[in-house]
Amino acid sequence: MQHRHAAILGGAFALTSFLAIGAGAAASTAAGASGAYGSPAVHASTATMKPVVRGAAKTATVHTATETVNGKTETILVDTAGLPLYYYPADTAKKSLVSGELARLWPPLLSAKPTASGAGGKLTASKVAAGQQVTYNGHFLYTFIEDSAGHVTGQGISNFSVATPRLKTISSAAKVTSKAPASSSRGGYGY
Repeated sequence: MQHRHAAILGGAFALTSFLAIGAGAAASTAAGASGAYGSPAVHASTATMKPVVRGAAKTATVHTATETVNGKTETILVDTAGLPLYYYPADTAKKSLVSGELARLWPPLLSAKPTASGAGGKLTASKVAAGQQVTYNGHFLYTFIEDSAGHVTGQGISNFSVATPRLKTISSAAKVTSKAPASSSRGGYGY
């Protein structure tokens, strides 16, 4: 009988911990993903993961910053809040392939009227399901939920790469690869 009570209490504790962690992650995502840089907050439903955009910025300024990426100092693109920006190589010039759980981890940079400061490439906005996503030289731009201003932690995770001012223009005739993203040993984000 005592073993049964311990098992029930242990299960209740595990469930409570799981729910608390989930609530904390949801609050963290909502707080960190919606802000000056206009990334969507994402909420789970029982059927699918759908991005819910809250307070998308009308304008987003893309700046350059000098940061350490994989131990090397590089000039990268950052958003208004100083968050590193990334691109997904499997995207085409006309379509973002980032959705569902991947979009929760890699929120798109949204803005109807993006501007650039220090970056010489072409900055535009393309219509996507979540709104107007910022593109740089045709590449859709994203942030990573585990980054903070001045800290690049998403390089190579789920095949995303840090966007730099030297990012080559994507061809509108680029073909889509069906290769699944490689898993990473960092953070378990092999989506």
